[in-house]
This record gives sequence, structure tokens and C-alpha cells, in this order.
Amino acid sequence: MRYIIIGAGAVGGTAGGRLAQAGREVVLVARGKHLSELAAHGLRLRVPEGELTYRLPAVDGPGPLGELRADDVLVLAVKTQDTVSALEAWAEAPVAGGGTAGGRLPLVCLQNGVESGRLALRRFRHVHGVCVWLPSTFVEPGVVSAAGTPLTGILHLGRLPHGTDDTARRIAGDLADAHFEAPVVPDVARWQYAKLLANLSNAIEALTGTRESEAAQALYARVRAEGEAVLDAAGIAYASTGEQRAARGDKVTLVPLGAPRGGGSSWQSLTRGTGTIEADYLNGEIVLLGRLHGVPTPLNELFQRLANRFAREHRAAGSMPVAELVRRADAAEATGSGWETSQLGQEERE
Repeated sequence: MRYIIIGAGAVGGTAGGRLAQAGREVVLVARGKHLSELAAHGLRLRVPEGELTYRLPAVDGPGPLGELRADDVLVLAVKTQDTVSALEAWAEAPVAGGGTAGGRLPLVCLQNGVESGRLALRRFRHVHGVCVWLPSTFVEPGVVSAAGTPLTGILHLGRLPHGTDDTARRIAGDLADAHFEAPVVPDVARWQYAKLLANLSNAIEALTGTRESEAAQALYARVRAEGEAVLDAAGIAYASTGEQRAARGDKVTLVPLGAPRGGGSSWQSLTRGTGTIEADYLNGEIVLLGRLHGVPTPLNELFQRLANRFAREHRAAGSMPVAELVRRADAAEATGSGWETSQLGQEERE
């Protein structure tokens, strides 16, 4: 199979590079300066064994590839806020022998959250979800890093909305040859919702620069409890913390790769100044479900709004003191709403 990595950033670039290292055929899809660097100098992947360079085909969309192949696998690795435009670009791409990508080719959603799978099922017949546990960083155009060892990441994989198939097992086999563990599970959404709960701390890290301090951990416990209450009210199953810990063990241990890794995906969005962030599909997913099922979600509302504001106004990652975020969280819980009022509201307007 040929893997077309749509969004060759931190996660997509790492997966593409590792698959290429394992001898699989890979095409990278990127844009802007990143695309230029990939085309001119190849993908530079920094991993514990050193910096590896892969000169792979790099394109900005389906056009340069002509007809897609019947054995292509589309791997969607853009941020969720960019999913719709990517699906629009690729769903109608022609496939050799007739038909389109949306009707014939498997689409693998290598993304945080749960919304991308639902969006994809509107346009693609064969959609696979992934619970992404892959610590990686976009270093600079053309360069990504992944510090995990002995495995680069663990990627639970299955069909959406549920089930497994031979395609999933073949993909998992290729990933196993590429420094990943990829358990094929019939209930991948259960793992994705568990990861969603973990990703509720992304906004804390993006705003304050940490999720490891005692104050940040206490704040995460509060926002996670809110998320669990919402999932329970909605009747949505999720893998327990113990089950996740048992599945991961010490298989992915981070090692220094020179420069500090920095933060996770949301922190990286602010650092790169992209102007967007995935908070609508992390904390915002809990807010949506809370409104649908009558569960208040003031903390997730607050973190969603603040993260979006930081992205929109190009504020520096980590520029809000943890104590300030705790103060705002206390006020949000006291009022029952993440929409700040009185003095805090005045600060928002200013």
C-alpha cells in the first residue's frame, strides 16, 4: 500500500518518516514553507537513534498525483479545524479503475478528538479512527522530532463507527514494522474518548506553559471530572486510566533530543502562531455534549474560549500565570458559566 500523509506536521511527518524507514511507499502533503523544504531537502526526522532524512514525494494536494491508486491509504493528520477543507480536496479525487477516493479508498484519521471521524464519514465510505499516543514536535519547516523509545508511539486502530477489517490489520502490520504498536480494536472510539479526556489539559498547557505543576495538575483534575460527568451522562464509554496505563506500560519513554521538546499540539499551535487551535474539538467537545445532555461545563467553556482567544490574538504560549487561570476557573465555577462577567468580562472586552 502507498500511504498519502495529508498534513505532514509533527504527527503526520513522524508517521510518514517511520513508514518510509520501514520500506513503505509514502507521499507527504504539506503547504507553504514546510512543503518547500520537504521538496528541496527532504523530511528530516529527529528520533533517538539520530536525525534521519527521507526524500519523499511532497505535494500540496491530489492534483499533482493524477489518478490515485487503488492501493492508496489516505492518512488524515491535519488539525481537526482543518479537516473539512482537506476532505473537500481529497474526497472527489479520481481513482484508477473508476470511482473516487471517497467511495473507494480507506481514510485513516490520525488526529486528536472524535469529531474528524464524524466529518469524514459524511464524505468517505471507509473510515478508520486512531487513538493517537505519539509524542512529537514540529521543529521547523522540513524538520519534525519524536523522542519516544523503544516505540515511537502507540496507535489503537479500528473502523468507524466500530469494527475491524483486513485493511486495518494490514495498516497495523506496516506500523508495527515502523516503530509503532498498533492494536486493532473493534471499539476504537472508546479509546479516542479516553484520549479526549487526557487532551482536556492541552489548553492548560497552552495557556500557562505547564501541565506538570501541582496547581496545573489540580486544575486538570477538575476539568477532567467535568468531562467524565458529561461522558457518563451521554452514555459514552471510555477506556479507564488503568486500562490505558496497562496498554502503554513503559513502551514509549521520552529521551532528550537536544533542544527541549516543548509542549503538546495546542502549545505548538500557539508557538507557531498559526492563528487557530483545536480547543473547539477538545474542551469544546465536552461543552457540546454537556449542552446536549444538560450537564454544566463552565471549566471547559472557559478553557475553550481562552485558548481560542490566545490563538486568534497570537498571544504567546504559556503567557498566563497558572494562578490567574485558577482564579478564572474558580470564578467560572462560582457563576456556573465559562463566560466571564463583571471585572473579568471587562478584561475580555479590553
